[in-house]
This record gives sequence, C-alpha cells and structure tokens, in this order.
Amino acid sequence: MALNNKIEELKKRKEQIEKGGGDKAIEKQLAMGKMTARERVDAIVDENSFQEYDMFVQHDARDFDMDKMTLHGDGVITGTGMVNKRPVSIFAQDFTVAGGSLGSMHARKITKIMDHALKMHMPLIGINDSGGARIQEGVNSLAGYGDIFFRNTISSGVIPQISVILGPCAGGAVYSPALTDFVFVVDKISKMFITGPEVIKTVIGEEISMEDLGGARVHSEITGNAHFFAGSEAECFEQIKKLLGFIPWSNTEKAQKLEPKDPDKRYRIDRIMPSDPKQPYDVRDVIRAVVDGSDFFEVQELWAANAVIGFGRIHGETVGFVANQPLVLAGVLDVDSSDKIARFIRYCDAFNIPLVTFVDLPGYLPGIDQEHAGVIRHGAKILYAYSEATVPKISVILRKAYGGGYIAMNSRHLRADYVFAWPSAEIAVMGPEGAANIIFRKEIQSADDPEKMRALKVNEYKDKFANPYVAASRGYVDAVIEPLETRKLLVHALSVSVNKVQQIPHKKHGIPPF
Repeated sequence: MALNNKIEELKKRKEQIEKGGGDKAIEKQLAMGKMTARERVDAIVDENSFQEYDMFVQHDARDFDMDKMTLHGDGVITGTGMVNKRPVSIFAQDFTVAGGSLGSMHARKITKIMDHALKMHMPLIGINDSGGARIQEGVNSLAGYGDIFFRNTISSGVIPQISVILGPCAGGAVYSPALTDFVFVVDKISKMFITGPEVIKTVIGEEISMEDLGGARVHSEITGNAHFFAGSEAECFEQIKKLLGFIPWSNTEKAQKLEPKDPDKRYRIDRIMPSDPKQPYDVRDVIRAVVDGSDFFEVQELWAANAVIGFGRIHGETVGFVANQPLVLAGVLDVDSSDKIARFIRYCDAFNIPLVTFVDLPGYLPGIDQEHAGVIRHGAKILYAYSEATVPKISVILRKAYGGGYIAMNSRHLRADYVFAWPSAEIAVMGPEGAANIIFRKEIQSADDPEKMRALKVNEYKDKFANPYVAASRGYVDAVIEPLETRKLLVHALSVSVNKVQQIPHKKHGIPPF
C-alpha cells in the first residue's frame, strides 16, 4: 500500500511539472502561434519514443527571492528519443517557465545531455526558446553558456548538432547555435540577435522591430546564420527529419544507404543547358537529373544564392553537392558564397560524405566592395576546404571555368579524384572576349573593321583555349563526356572510391583563413 501511495505521489509530481509554467503561460505561448516545449519534442521524435531525464531538477539560486520560486524542470526539457527509429538526444527550452531563461542548473541539464550525445555517438537536437541569461543568477548564467559553447566545439565534427530557433535567442545564447552544424528557423517565430531593439534605440537612437533586427528571414537571406527556413513549426520538424535521413549519426560511420532510384524522367539533363552560352539555367535541375528520385535537399537556399549546396543520393548513397548557380550573378564566387561552400565542404568531409561539384562560373566577383570585404581571405577558404578534404571528390565542368574560379571549384590541382567535362566546357584563364581584347589588342586596333577583327579573334581564342580538350590533353580533365553519361560516370566514380585512403602530413591542426 505504501508503494502505491508513492507511485501516486510520483504521478502527481510529474503531472505538475509537465504543466510547465501553468495554464496561463501555456495559453500565452499558444497565442503567439508557438507549440509548447513538450509538444515540440513529441513532434520531432517517433511516437512514444521520448524518455525524459532530470525532470525534477530545480534551480539552486538564493538571491532576489529566488529561493522562494519553484521553476519546474528549471525551464528546460532534456532526454533521448528516436527519429526514424534511430536514437537522438534532445533538449527543449520551455519559455513558459521563467521565459526559458538559462541559469546554472538549466545549463547543467543541457550540458549533461550534450555529454550523453557525444558519449553515445548520436545527433544532438537543441530547441532554443529563451529570454537569455537569468540575471538573478549573475555570473553563474554566463558560466553555463560557456560550458555549453565548449561542448559545442568539442562535439563539432564528431556528432551532428542541430539548433532549432523557436522563439527568442538573444545575447550570448546565439553563439551556441552558431557553433552547431545546422540552424533551423521559422517565419515570424524565430528571433536571433546580440543586442535587442531597446538597446539599439538607447545606444544609437534608431528604432527597429525585432523581426527586422533578427527575424527568420534576416538570418536566412542576409546573414547566413540560418540553414533552413520554414513557414511553420510543423514544416520545420519535417525538415529536421529529412536532414537526419541524409546524414550519418557520427563521424565513425557513413549515412544509411537506401534502395537506389532512377531520377525523375521530367529532368532531361541533355535539355537543361541553353544553346546560347550566355543564357543562364538552374543548376539545381542538373543535380535533380542525376540524383536518386530527383530528390535534392538544398541547404541555405535563400543566402548567397549564386552557390548551391545540399544533399542527394546517387545509387542509394548520400552525396554532398556543390554547384555554381548561373541564374544568380552568373554563378560567380564572392565573399558569402565562398563561406557557404567552404563550410559545407568541411561538414561533408568530417562526416564521410562524398562531394560532387558542378562547375560553371566566370571566376571571382570583381569590385572594390568585394576587395574591401576580404574576398581574398574568404575565397581562400574554398581552396583550403577542398585541398584538406579526404572524402571522394568529383567535379563535372558544365560550361565556364575561368581563372581562379576554375582552380577553386575542386580542380585536379586541389586533388580532385575525378574531373569530367561536358563538351560545352570552357576552361581558360579568362573569358574569350576579355582574353582576345588583351592578346590581340594591336591587331584589333589596327584593323579596318575592329569589331569584325575582334569577333574573329574571339573565335580563334575559343578554338584554341576555351574548350575542354586543352585541359584534357594535359590530364587535368579525366574525360570529356556527353551530358547523358553524367549519372553513369558519377555512380562509377563513387563506387570505385568507396575505400579511398588519403594520407596527410601529421599535425595538430591546420590554420584555415578564418
């Protein structure tokens, strides 16, 4: 009988804690279009798979009458569950409990589940919905953030770390998501900023809304801090599940292999490229024409759109894709696209995901703005990332590959394993028009009809240099292929690269151009 009483007491305690900050606080949360923390966890993990830990943890603060307050679970839910029948660790800050503010014990719960994820080699999903540091706890709150940041860093490249911003994420709190692999945001709900609108108004006298300062669109389109943008929380959770379907659970294994599928017949790769070399096209259609089921999951779609990155499968195996996008700025490399590409390369390399690169660019973006923004340093990140990567690396040159852009986009000189080129490929130091103007300047200027002579010299340069055969004759291109052969050769190259081993000099670590 005594045991039954204890069980009833346990149930009552759990029921009370599961109410979070109480009915009014939950109603307010729902009125903002937000799910509760528990609803969010349940929406991500497989049904009835979540096991909560540290439910009864309480804060240990004593100042400012904190000793008189009971904060259920100290404002954060932690535990493990299954996603697609595979284990994950997860935490969700509960805004209904003290605004989800982070104190010492709150942070300890998070770091405990982070340690568990690392030890068990499983992904970590963190749902951020917090007003920031709990000011009543002073430096203990800051210490908690520091402990989280350290673990984010130590786990980087070992287990996937996913941050989901579903409410405010302010001040020092933003640096944990910034240290993780992928950040998900939801329109009108997600907010990330270092200093809030009130502080900005006080310091510089400028009024700005929270949405304009650090809303979901800002971080998806302008800053690049977010990797996936969703219109609702439900859409966001589906994105998370899809991502987890592509990536491995740790750096000691490969992503799960699925049954191969042929691409959708709607995507005819031989009909995507325009006959006019100056006309743009959507390089994502090229990717969809070669991946299984034409299923391409793009990352950072809205930021630095002159580059395309994302995941697909070839013959059942996950592949990371990097491509120049002719639809935007002719696919040039600039400060932001260089950062976008380099970071993705490093992620794929850390988690044993082969890389396929589709090349079509006139080079790096010229201009004083880019030079002053550090395009040299940022552009070097791509060179560093491709050179350092030891996973299978395959390039297909579709059309333009000029100058430094040719070298940077996984050329043979950066130790690409295979370089293929379509017959439409133009591989040269610069475009034919510019090159002809320099090389044949005197002949053009002295001609009776300079424009006619310029056209002749442009064609002469194209015939001699702006084609794939010069590079192929030097062994820089392994094969000139028909577009329809692309998927077949990618399947072959990936299959024969499965046991690739590349030795690099022993060192503690390199020094990338951060």
